[in-house]
Amino acid sequence: MGRTGSASTSSGPTLAVVAREAGVSVPTASKVVNGREDVAPETRRRVMETLDRLGYVRRPRFDAGRAPGLVDLVVQALDTSGAGAVLHGVESAAHDAGLEVVVSAGPARTRGGRPERGWLDKLIARGSAGVLCNLADLTPSQYAWLMEHRIPFVMIDPAVEPPSGVVSVGAANWQGGVTATEHLLALGHERIAVVAGRRHTMCGDARVAGYRSALASAGIRHRPEYIRHTGADEGAAGRRVLDLLDLPEPPTAVFLCSDRMALGVYGALAERGLRVPDDVSVVGFGDLPESRWIAPPLTTVRQPLSEMAATALRLLVRMMDGDRPESTRTELSTRLVERSSTARPSVKSHGTPVGQEPGGFR
Repeated sequence: MGRTGSASTSSGPTLAVVAREAGVSVPTASKVVNGREDVAPETRRRVMETLDRLGYVRRPRFDAGRAPGLVDLVVQALDTSGAGAVLHGVESAAHDAGLEVVVSAGPARTRGGRPERGWLDKLIARGSAGVLCNLADLTPSQYAWLMEHRIPFVMIDPAVEPPSGVVSVGAANWQGGVTATEHLLALGHERIAVVAGRRHTMCGDARVAGYRSALASAGIRHRPEYIRHTGADEGAAGRRVLDLLDLPEPPTAVFLCSDRMALGVYGALAERGLRVPDDVSVVGFGDLPESRWIAPPLTTVRQPLSEMAATALRLLVRMMDGDRPESTRTELSTRLVERSSTARPSVKSHGTPVGQEPGGFR
């Protein structure tokens, strides 16, 4: 019998009966039976309940024992240094565990940045025993698909908090925000701004919360106008910082919640004729290789991407063996890497935007 006939006994209900009872089309019922992902969660639930109630016998499509030495790593893209660090960590841990890794260079993205339908079906075709996802987020349908097929999976540094019970590995983002801000405070800065990514992300919200906590501990009231959000575009981060510098009381230091933001800020400051750290001190987050190459080298909070990826692989191996981690969230520590992009604040007239002093840069 073909895909639509996957499997009932001769005396059991047909797929057409199941579809009629569930109030769906036969092709939709077939998709659920055969593990296809492109079915709405509520529809899938209704069909699954009908299959169980009527005693429809389904042939299992996923068999973890079929390829016990194969796991999938799905990344956002392969053309970034961050992806390289993740690959390095997974490769090292997989070698120690005697596993082979299939790397997917990111499924096609929807306008919302989520992977399009279809990539999960390939996991079934390969017979992978587990999945590591280094993706910003998954859709509710994709989470449901993985859980219903009982495929062990671990999220690496998810941007949005996963559903309850999903295992993930990340960095100590709140502590990283505290460390970056305390470093600038120790240098004598009080007017410290922060530029984060889009709102309501786990890492961005935690880093900004750490920034605010460090200011509060130092007895400095945070200024709402000093907190800015932007997308992943480097140019947008540069524009946000220039907006900050145009304030009546501009910041003397900026904490960028990613190293890639810092690269854009360096360029924007240079275009205005401003120097790092003479005019503005800059701290990043990530410690990507680029942070060592730019001039001046970037002071940044090290996010241990390779170690996070290796930890995720080791957790996945435990889950493939039937074990369940005691905690669904694992956070690895961060630390400050001090380089040359920060210094004591320069003497400038209060209340004058940086670069607009008489005889200044603009």
